[in-house]
Amino acid sequence: MADIAGGMYAFSGILAALYDRERTGLGTALEVSLFDSLAEWMTQPWYLARYDGDPPPRSGADHATIAPYGPFGTADGQRVNLGIQNEPEWQAFCRTVLRREDLAGDPRFAGNASRVAHRAELHEEIDAVLSGLDAEELLRRLDEASIAYGLMREPGDIVGHPQMLARDRWRTVDSPGGPVLTMLPPITLRGRDPRMGPIPAIGQHTGAIRRWLRQSEVPA
Repeated sequence: MADIAGGMYAFSGILAALYDRERTGLGTALEVSLFDSLAEWMTQPWYLARYDGDPPPRSGADHATIAPYGPFGTADGQRVNLGIQNEPEWQAFCRTVLRREDLAGDPRFAGNASRVAHRAELHEEIDAVLSGLDAEELLRRLDEASIAYGLMREPGDIVGHPQMLARDRWRTVDSPGGPVLTMLPPITLRGRDPRMGPIPAIGQHTGAIRRWLRQSEVPA
């Protein structure tokens, strides 16, 4: 996580430096701390701890301050992450997904704060229903109720993911070890196709880079 966070801030910092150079004609140096990057990502719980006086509890894959929000099991052994964002969604979740009209008016779950306070009881009620549904039926009901969700998949499942196939995100490139399946970069520039050339062998471009560096040397 620290590497990813630091890389993202380095990326945005380089872009900021390039914009600054375009306007001022001057280059600059920038530093990115892995620790600072993680600290920035923790501002939401930090603000809660500092100004609300009560830090959010460690909740694993569940959301610390929203309920229900996290993974739930189905009858066929699948896991589905779902998130209730507001009260209309909670009502739709009770009626359309759980088909438990009584839960929509249950005072224990009236409002997000109450649902968080009674999270264990809430999960018992939800699990009692979802344990009798397979993933296909649960996803159908979630779609019908317009509830955000994501089916938990294994890493290898990304190859056949419907969105990756529908959006044509896969390419095959050559490498010293043979053809390699790889995905397109997540940033798409309109009117430009990303360059997906062969992966070079170790040292393949060393000579060309050295020649370029010698030509680029500025006399003292």
